[in-house]
Amino acid sequence: MKCPYCAHPESKVVDSRPSDEGASIRRRRECLACHRRFTTYEIMESVPLVVIKRDGSRQSFDKNKMLNGMIRACEKRPVPFDTLTQIVSEIEQSLQNDMDREIPTTRIGELVMDKLKGVDEVAYVRFASVYRQFKDISTFMAELSKLLEEK
Repeated sequence: MKCPYCAHPESKVVDSRPSDEGASIRRRRECLACHRRFTTYEIMESVPLVVIKRDGSRQSFDKNKMLNGMIRACEKRPVPFDTLTQIVSEIEQSLQNDMDREIPTTRIGELVMDKLKGVDEVAYVRFASVYRQFKDISTFMAELSKLLEEK
């Protein structure tokens, strides 16, 4: 780390502590040439995720879109907002942990449905009906039958 005062390329770390609730590390450094102290912050670099849409187009991952879809599915259902934000965080973390930087929407949709199934079955069916684009009542009934068989 270059000293901001004398531009000497070497310094030593005097103190380190977590900052921003663990999202970064604050380091106090001392220049080995002029002995002046300065502060640096270290943050983890996040690699952006790209979503591959059904039509083949690509766009950057937006967790707010996923949250809005889940909110619509849970409308007038006894599902706390905090539960939905937790699900979104878990899915985003799962996607970040994978080595794939390009994720098809089908994978994201399946992850959302798996989580919603455990939270609220009505919300799950609502989300599935939009996500899987049910064409008629028979495909809708087939999904309900699968849900009943799992119980």
